[in-house]
Amino acid sequence: MATPDSATETATHKVRSTHDVDAMPPLGRAIPLGLQHVLAMFVGNVTVPIIIAGAADLPADQTAFMIQAAMFVAGVATLVQSLGLGPIGARLPIVMGTSFGFVPVLIPIAVGMGLPAALGSALCGGIAMALVGLFLPWVRFLFPPVVTGTFVIMLGTLLMPVGFAYAGGGFGAEDFGALHNVLLAALVLVVTLGLHQFGRGIWSETAPLAGLIVGYVTAMAFGLVDFGQIASAGWLSLPTPLAIGLEFHLAAIIPVVLLAVVTCAESIGDIVGTTAGGMDREPTHRELSGGVMADGLASVFAAVFNAFPQISFSQNVGMVALTGVVSRFVVAIGGGFLVLAGLLPKLGGLISSIPNAVLGGAVLIMFGMIASAGIKMLSHIDFNKRNMVIIGVSLSAAIGLPAQEGLYAGLSENVQAIIESGLIPGAIAAIVLNLVLPRHEQPFRDDV
Repeated sequence: MATPDSATETATHKVRSTHDVDAMPPLGRAIPLGLQHVLAMFVGNVTVPIIIAGAADLPADQTAFMIQAAMFVAGVATLVQSLGLGPIGARLPIVMGTSFGFVPVLIPIAVGMGLPAALGSALCGGIAMALVGLFLPWVRFLFPPVVTGTFVIMLGTLLMPVGFAYAGGGFGAEDFGALHNVLLAALVLVVTLGLHQFGRGIWSETAPLAGLIVGYVTAMAFGLVDFGQIASAGWLSLPTPLAIGLEFHLAAIIPVVLLAVVTCAESIGDIVGTTAGGMDREPTHRELSGGVMADGLASVFAAVFNAFPQISFSQNVGMVALTGVVSRFVVAIGGGFLVLAGLLPKLGGLISSIPNAVLGGAVLIMFGMIASAGIKMLSHIDFNKRNMVIIGVSLSAAIGLPAQEGLYAGLSENVQAIIESGLIPGAIAAIVLNLVLPRHEQPFRDDV
């Protein structure tokens, strides 16, 4: 019979095994924790190839092939990022997936020059990101806490409308805003928050997964789950490198490479958000350098295997902050699930059948937690006039510019795409202001 002391010691060990980045929890605990990471990012990961394939008017079988490629590549990239491969990988609980940031630039390339040109430019962008990661220790001064903290707040803030779009039924849904979508999202939200705040141990840590399961079962009971994609999916789909091909056009490469370099700021923000939200510390130089290099090389790998650029997924950064589970092996298990989903279309079809509204109830919390992690990071800096200007102007650029498209309607499509992202102009503003504004200001006082 276990004594009270031994029971307490066992419970403490279980907590340490999930709240220690290098600890491997028992499989009975690690598998559901890893699965909920996959569920949180799955739809976002497969949406990118669906959007680009639709814009390029690709046939259904090629679209399905690209969806499988996106899952397989994201799984491999997550394994490298979390477990590491030599100097590559942050060795942190970071989930990788297909980047939304490149979509506005890749669509006109895929439509005007063809899908091979889009993949060729994405490969070049991945090389550029890897080089930034390699030399990151020498340019780390560009990303002090005031800049990276602002990045993380921007990430969470810009993702919040996406969360509400999911809660309404998903982008372009015919029943967007219908009562059943709102109620499903609210149910998942309440279950997740209730277990997270009042549950203990595994119940608190798996609160997002429990919320998703309750939402999915409820949606099934009311006939809101489409099982057709599961029935039509095959049993095995092996990855085929260069099946679509690669083409290199300078007009396509230049905007994608520029975007890739700036997107490194998003990678850094996610890495900082992970360590700040889950471990209450700044990342090391090795973690930052290895993480950004992994993003770049994963994007090169993705282009070869018929997928688009890879980057850390911000909703999973929010999950780390929400649950406090920072074991990188938990995320690696999630990466293994993604690889399986990429090889087994039936499994991918099952996860794809989760209604958007169900996902929306979970990601609303996660996106908010990302912004909270950024606020927590900024709490360690001096709120002097200089830092407040950096934060204020950067947030204004990130949130205000995308809302007023008429201001830059006369610019080229590539420049418009960069501005519409919000994160890129905000990131540039933060980096430039940090470089040019004078230092050694007195702390800001609101009593004078």
